[in-house]
Amino acid sequence: MKKNILLIGGEGYIGSVTALYLLSKGYKVTSYDNLIFNNNHSVLSKKYNQNFKFIFGDLQNQKLLKKVIIENNIKVIVLLAGLVGDPITKKYPKYSKIINDYLVSKTINLVKKIKLDNFIFVSTCSNYGLITDDVIADENFYLKPLSLYAKSKVRAEKTILKSTSNKFYRPTILRFATAFGISPRMRFDLTVNEFTREMFLNKKIDVYDPDTWRPYCHVLDFARAIQKVFESDISKTTFEVFNVGNSINNATKRMIIDLIKSKIDDSKANYLRNSNDKRNYRVDFSKIEKKLSFQTKYSIEYGIDEILNFLKDGFFDKKLVNKNEYGNYFLK
Repeated sequence: MKKNILLIGGEGYIGSVTALYLLSKGYKVTSYDNLIFNNNHSVLSKKYNQNFKFIFGDLQNQKLLKKVIIENNIKVIVLLAGLVGDPITKKYPKYSKIINDYLVSKTINLVKKIKLDNFIFVSTCSNYGLITDDVIADENFYLKPLSLYAKSKVRAEKTILKSTSNKFYRPTILRFATAFGISPRMRFDLTVNEFTREMFLNKKIDVYDPDTWRPYCHVLDFARAIQKVFESDISKTTFEVFNVGNSINNATKRMIIDLIKSKIDDSKANYLRNSNDKRNYRVDFSKIEKKLSFQTKYSIEYGIDEILNFLKDGFFDKKLVNKNEYGNYFLK
C-alpha cells in the first residue's frame, strides 16, 4: 500500500515538482502551504486528482497542521516550507527569524511527538559557506553558513538531530545543491535558470566572481531523492544527513555561461569581481550514492536545453519579460 505523503511547503518551486512526481508514482499527496509568494492557487487545484489534496495553512497554525497529519493518516512528512534563499531572507530579516527559526523549530518539535515512518527535512549545501582550499565537502565537513538563510538551516539541523532516544522519530536531513530546471511555480532567480533566461532575451548580464564553485541539481532529481529516502530501509536513513546532487554538476559560473553561449549566438556576459556573495564550495555526493544507491539523472546542460525550450514555447508571454513574476523577490 502506498504511503500518504505530506509536503509542508508543497506549492513552492521544489514542492510542486515533488508533488507531481510522487502523484505519478501512485502516492497520495497532501500539500500544506500558505502561498506566501503570491501564487494565489494550488498548482494542482485546477487539475482534478483523487490522490491530491491542498490545504491552505501556515506553520503558525500548529493545531491545523497536527489535524491534517492525523486526519489524512500521514506516514511521511517533507518539510520544505520557509523563506527560501539568501536574497529574500536578507530583504526580510524579521520574517526570516520568525519563519525559518521560530516556526520551523516549532514544527520540528511537533513532528517529534507524532508516530511517522519518515520525517525529511530539506536543508542546503549553502551550509558549507566558503571553502578556500581545493577541498570537496562531505556531510562531516565543518559548516560555515554565511547568510541568514543558511544559518537558520544549520540551527534547524541541530534541533532535528536531538531526541535520538525517541524510537518513533525517524528524521533525515537532505542538503540540496542549488536547484535548476522547470517547475509549475517557476523561479528565474536561480543561477542556471536566470543566466539562461537573460541570455535568451539577449540581455547583457553581470556575472560576479565567475570562477567560484557551486554544486547544482535538477529539481526533479530532488523529488527522486525524497522518494528514495522514504522507500529505503529506515536503518539507512534515520538521523542521517545526505548531500543531494552529483559531482558532475559541481560548476563555476563561467562554466555555466560557456554552456549557454554554445547554444545562443551573440550572447553577452560581463565578468566582475568582489560580489557580496562570498560562497565558494564543491560538494561530495558519494554518501547518498553508496548508502542509498541514488544517483541524479539530469545534467546542467540538460537543464539549460529544457529552459530554452520552455522560453521558446512561451516567448509571447509578457510575464516572461518581467523577471519579478518568477522568483522569491517579494512577499505578498
